[in-house]
Amino acid sequence: MNYPPWLDPYDAEPFVAFSTSHIVTMIIIAALLVLLFIFRHQLRSRSARTRRKMRIGLAGFMVSCEIVLQCWYMYGEIWSLQTSLPLELCSLSLLLSALLLLTRSRWLYSALIFSGIAGALMAIVTPNLGYDFAHFRFIQFFVAHAMIILALLYMTWIEQLRPGWRSVAGSMIFVNIAALLVYIVDVALGANYMFLRHKPSTPSVIDMLGPYPIYILGEEVLALILFSLLYVLFFAIPERLRRISGKQEEQPRIQSKS
Repeated sequence: MNYPPWLDPYDAEPFVAFSTSHIVTMIIIAALLVLLFIFRHQLRSRSARTRRKMRIGLAGFMVSCEIVLQCWYMYGEIWSLQTSLPLELCSLSLLLSALLLLTRSRWLYSALIFSGIAGALMAIVTPNLGYDFAHFRFIQFFVAHAMIILALLYMTWIEQLRPGWRSVAGSMIFVNIAALLVYIVDVALGANYMFLRHKPSTPSVIDMLGPYPIYILGEEVLALILFSLLYVLFFAIPERLRRISGKQEEQPRIQSKS
């Protein structure tokens, strides 16, 4: 079968880490996150009905990212139980983040806020990807992972859900429960979802964590460190600074009355 070059699952330009296309893509994703932060107050001021429509639209787009991927697998006749089920951590995070947008579940938010962001960031920086720009898989891969981060930060900055140290624990629990369930599927199908049975074929951070199964323990430690750093750098410290700034702003008003 003759496939268009941008859909061909067999004969495509191989992905090269930190190539021009990769770096430009990361810059675009970073710019989108900055824009979401800049316009967070304007988005937050929208009516509850408008924000609900926005969440539904984002959730629908995220689910469609997985649907078109499954359609491409079937179109290219490469769909299989061993490689195509949405059982990678980021695939689970994508679908559950869409559910979070629809339900505004605080439990789901705690489970995903750090595992989703950290996992998507690692995937964006060190992709397990065999297709370069402008192949469909390249675009779908980065759009899907960017949407995970955008959705979780949308729930944080616009819907104003706030994580705590319990969210770090919640994300760790989620990752381990997901890994246990996926490992059972891996054994049953002879698959390697979440790389629980061997390392990926492309270079990744896992290569620095030792041989199998030692790297799985290394991933546990790395996940805990990353989740804690995300909380401290992006939530705990800014919240502390806001409180200090608030006290400093109030102090002159108190003194002026004396």
